[in-house]
Amino acid sequence: MSELLSLLLFVIICLALMLGYPVAFTLAGVSLVFAGLGSLVGVFDPAFISVIPNRVYGVLINQNLLAVPLFVFMGVMLQKSRLAEELLENMARAFGRLPGGLGISVVLVGMLLAASTGIVGATVVTMGVLSLPTMLKRGYDPSFACGTLCATGTLGQIIPPSICLVLLGEVLSSAYQQSQLNAGTFSPEVVTIGDLFAGALIPGLLLVILYGLYVFLTALLKPGHAPAVSSDSVHDRDQMATLAVTLLKGLLPPILLIIAVLGSILTGIATPTEAASVGAVGATLLALVKRQLGIRVLHDVSRETMRITSMVYLILIGATIFSSVFRGFGGDLLVEDFLGNLPGGVFAAMLLVMLIVFLLGFILDFIEITFMVVPLVGPVLLGMGLDPVWLGIMLAINLQTSFLTPPFGFSLFYLRSVAPPEIRTAEIYRGVVPFIVIQLVALLVLSLWPGLATWLPEILS
Repeated sequence: MSELLSLLLFVIICLALMLGYPVAFTLAGVSLVFAGLGSLVGVFDPAFISVIPNRVYGVLINQNLLAVPLFVFMGVMLQKSRLAEELLENMARAFGRLPGGLGISVVLVGMLLAASTGIVGATVVTMGVLSLPTMLKRGYDPSFACGTLCATGTLGQIIPPSICLVLLGEVLSSAYQQSQLNAGTFSPEVVTIGDLFAGALIPGLLLVILYGLYVFLTALLKPGHAPAVSSDSVHDRDQMATLAVTLLKGLLPPILLIIAVLGSILTGIATPTEAASVGAVGATLLALVKRQLGIRVLHDVSRETMRITSMVYLILIGATIFSSVFRGFGGDLLVEDFLGNLPGGVFAAMLLVMLIVFLLGFILDFIEITFMVVPLVGPVLLGMGLDPVWLGIMLAINLQTSFLTPPFGFSLFYLRSVAPPEIRTAEIYRGVVPFIVIQLVALLVLSLWPGLATWLPEILS
């Protein structure tokens, strides 16, 4: 009976989320209703409810999670500093003569914005406003242009500093310790957010290269989809020198900020939270230097930071209640028995989990999947001997795909909100399909060569 109720709890929550009910209140409300029903029929121990206040308090005082509002503040502030406008304009001139040069510029600027902000929505909207009209004016195929912009915006999910990696790192850290305690190890090793940041660098760059290659090959094979922008090309040495100086001036601030934030984390000089505070201050100073900082901007940035942070914490609290109730019904043991008894062993278990996460990405947000699914399957997979950093990066790339998969891919919604009326939604959906395939290819490559994710953290440890 309890196992049936645990399955019904998960299914009903997914159905309620598909109907559009608020995530945090759905997780908490449905879970508490099921806890009440379970108590009435005698299959749920109310002690699992009594521990919820302590777990919620633990969430609120968690030092690692303080990095979330700081990274959000940094990203929104950089968006207001108009960094992307200057970079995109100059890179488009630099790569204008190449086939697909404007598209390649979009990928490179998107990479820098991802490494600077870590916020998908801000990147997609900014790049959509700045790039899409220009790409269409230059003769780019609407579907190809939209797909490139949507996919490039999702790089903020995998390239540090990423909010996804911060949240995933916190969840995986708990799962890793739980798996070791289950195995009888009472001095467990830890996996940190910094480890995930280091592990994500090479796979993130791999995705950038694959995106760029796709744009370049499409321009070669189908010139009409991505024509060269010859009118913006640079001809003489004076123009080249001026462009080089301008590019350097535009690239230097974000690169220095990236080095300050990521470098301090990877070298162990600062914790992610401390580095995030450095990034927030650095982004504010950059906006001040560019004369983009005023009372109105500071108000808007602070308000957006509060909105996003409140959403994350509310979902996390709701997920904490869901997790407690699900475990109260023995759902965690059900998941462990099911995955542990699959015929293919650890390979089959990992493949099934990745497939479930991919399919859930069609209907759920990455935060919901991170807080609902990963705490349930993480201890089981890690108990089978999988490397926590490799597992984290595999999940992060898979969750990144959820931003692109119709019908509820958030990247698609972000671009739709700023795209010209003549761009049909079907064109946006069609344009992201090749990039979804590219991300699946990246997952395959990472599964065949786990060292792409584990090598750098091992070197730095």
